[in-house]
Amino acid sequence: MREICLVRAPSNLGLRPLRPGHIPGTWRAPQALTEAGLVEMLSPAKVVDLDRPAYSTEPQPGTRLRNGNAIRSFNLALAEIVAGALGRGEFPLAVGGDCAVLLGALAAARRSGPVALVHVDGHSDFRHPGNYDVNASLGSAAGMDLALATGRGEPLLTDWPGIERPLVADEQVIQIGERENRNANFGWPDIHSTAMTLIDVFAVRELGAAKVLDKTWSTLARTGWPHWVHFDVDALDQTVMPAVDSPGSPGIDPDDLVDILTALVADTRCTGMDMTIFDPDLDPTGELAALLVSLFGRIYAPR
Repeated sequence: MREICLVRAPSNLGLRPLRPGHIPGTWRAPQALTEAGLVEMLSPAKVVDLDRPAYSTEPQPGTRLRNGNAIRSFNLALAEIVAGALGRGEFPLAVGGDCAVLLGALAAARRSGPVALVHVDGHSDFRHPGNYDVNASLGSAAGMDLALATGRGEPLLTDWPGIERPLVADEQVIQIGERENRNANFGWPDIHSTAMTLIDVFAVRELGAAKVLDKTWSTLARTGWPHWVHFDVDALDQTVMPAVDSPGSPGIDPDDLVDILTALVADTRCTGMDMTIFDPDLDPTGELAALLVSLFGRIYAPR
């Protein structure tokens, strides 16, 4: 098994403020998890830190994405670090931060060829100009990462140096955990018209981890490409993990989640993983950080 390269990516750029003057706290997640024992739990071969970028609520020139230019710069830097880890034969684990860090990670993984994506998230993050009014408000990339990764949205975050667009093809996306798709006012119903494999949280709870993995392996087997794993902690129920910007119920059972992620990262075709959206500002006692470190210990123990 490849040794882990832990990349601490303290970004909150892709999130909207929850109230006037609010600055999302996800940038603090890498440090909070470190203080909760993440490094000792994983024993990575290398730990690499990115600098915290400056968050702004103001529009930026040439983009209708909140902090769009800063997100691109941050992800270009992240891509270099992840590519370096892959080049050394390490397993990159990027701990964010918000979901937009997925883009830099995929941009790095794509340098070696096509890649599949297993997107484990309580929201499918498929907001794009085809399903919302870009002039009505600034877009938040953390709710668009899957759309951007599949080539939908501003070129600022869909086009990356030396890589043919999109970062990942619809046919090689498995989205696991969406909880709002059966609501009448679901924000991006057009995702159901794509070729993505969609396993919502209700199906996960009905099928169990083993059958979810069967469906996932079936999609991945179409090409045999390497896969990247994206894990947004809001895939957990809000009663288990309330320290996120958009908590909700139901969520994936923690034991099923561990079984799914353990199998995915233990597979030799897994090129790396990112974890996002944990907000330590909503975890004043530190108990939720400790919970996540424990989950990571279980996920990576077989390695």
